[in-house]
Amino acid sequence: MGKKRKKGNPVHGWVALDKPEGLGSTQAVGKLRWLFNAQKAGHGGTLDPFASGILPIAFGEATKTVPYVMDGEKRYRFTVRWGMATDTLDPEGEVIATSDVRPSEDQILDIMPEFVGGIDQVPPAYSAIKIDGERAYNLARAGEEVEIPSRRVDIYAMELVDIPDADHAEFDCECGKGTYVRALARDMAARLGTVGMVTRLRRTRVGPFEEAASVTLASIEDAVEAEKSLEPADQTGHKPGHSGTGSLSALLPIEAALDGIPAIALNEVETSRLRNGQAVSLLRKLDLERIAGLEPGDDVIAMHAGEAVAIACFDRGEIKPLRVFVRG
Repeated sequence: MGKKRKKGNPVHGWVALDKPEGLGSTQAVGKLRWLFNAQKAGHGGTLDPFASGILPIAFGEATKTVPYVMDGEKRYRFTVRWGMATDTLDPEGEVIATSDVRPSEDQILDIMPEFVGGIDQVPPAYSAIKIDGERAYNLARAGEEVEIPSRRVDIYAMELVDIPDADHAEFDCECGKGTYVRALARDMAARLGTVGMVTRLRRTRVGPFEEAASVTLASIEDAVEAEKSLEPADQTGHKPGHSGTGSLSALLPIEAALDGIPAIALNEVETSRLRNGQAVSLLRKLDLERIAGLEPGDDVIAMHAGEAVAIACFDRGEIKPLRVFVRG
């Protein structure tokens, strides 16, 4: 019996989506997968429904590079509302605490250095953290008391951008994997002797994907409609249903997620070996330039004819395949 054909087209690559407010990350992936009529898709880091900004979405073989994006630095622009807190620490929750205390600009600036560097942070109860195999937000919604252990996160930089009024302050933050901005706002408010919550949140960078190079959902939808209008009608005058590419011009190559990882160009024989799971020796004299600067254990991108073939590990004068990309 033959292998069952996957539904959709074999689309491979990344889209740096500028996710609109009100759309969940899983919904956004499903929407783009439908627009691209792609066989497989996933995202490179959850973004809360109330938030907007960069949601990297991987298609096909690009999903093998998702961990590299998840581990990348993030940048956020967010607004804190002082004197009010909800159970979700954002506008979607129920108010659970209020305070008359409003911090001054000097007070905010004084405590900010305490929240830069490696800090201990307790993730919000409404988060995707797993507690005994169950998502914390499911337990919280069921009314169960959620206790999440503190963990170490990295805040690389934080700037006070604006204080539009006594109730609000706007910040810009660069941080590492696993940081919750909602928890950061909660903890800063507590340090200032009040309560607080995030009212607006926008992610402006995820790893190599930046706001300036992002595309909106509306622009992709418009491109799909334009493509449909060019499709020929059948004998009855009707046009075929959705089968399009979702404007592949928005698609970035697989290696877009691997910025900073050195690339090595391979010939056809080497490419064939790597695709078959075999190591490729790089000990010949003419290979020395290709491996200059590499250290044992370094990851590299193996390239052939302008396309990423695999992520490989360099060790003892050879590269061994870690993740091989199979297009088709």
